[in-house]
Amino acid sequence: MLRITDLKVHYGGIAALKGVSLSVPEGKIVTLVGANGAGKSTLIRTICGLVAAESGSIRFLGREIKGSPPHLLAREGIVMVPEGRKVFVNLSVLENLLMGAFARDDHENIARDIEDVFRNFPRLRERSAQPAGTLSGGEQQMLAVGRALMSRPKLLLLDEPSLGLAPLLIREVFRIIQTIHEEETTILLVEQNAMAALHIADYGYVLETGNLVLEGKGRELLKNERVREAYLGESIV
Repeated sequence: MLRITDLKVHYGGIAALKGVSLSVPEGKIVTLVGANGAGKSTLIRTICGLVAAESGSIRFLGREIKGSPPHLLAREGIVMVPEGRKVFVNLSVLENLLMGAFARDDHENIARDIEDVFRNFPRLRERSAQPAGTLSGGEQQMLAVGRALMSRPKLLLLDEPSLGLAPLLIREVFRIIQTIHEEETTILLVEQNAMAALHIADYGYVLETGNLVLEGKGRELLKNERVREAYLGESIV
């Protein structure tokens, strides 16, 4: 579904991505792990058109999309849940969900999809009239994911979904990611929590200072000594 070839991105004189190549097959969960500052968020923002690439190729469903604006990519089915949630704090939970459907014209199905989001996230139903800014961090993360699902993504990009959450909420977020995947959504997961991310991934890549240094099946990378030494701590999934 997504194929990235020799992608290079610079911030001023600093090379953030140094010729990254990876692919995301349709129907799979692919995870990109690495330490803070490795270039993970830069990659996902470049895919979405929020950061300009210096060179390389980004192909989605066989078509080159490098340089396309974010709103057109969203209409094509590439949707990101950004790092830090970034919900519309002054809008209600329901209004945030409706914002996720801004590009849709099948209005008769939007109400049904809202019900699907509420089924996956019962706490959002309870708080549907509350301003999003009054929600807890975990609830805001659920809302950010629900808002993205309202656009019916073909490819869902998740940027650090566990960041700043308590362990119990992290388990819930990863459970939800698996549920979304079971509903036939392709997922690219960017995550510092390598153990948790690789546990649910079909395939994984390890990014270090703008370079891909390892790749393989998620469970195989979990057993890799280099990964285990670099990312200490037990999986909490």
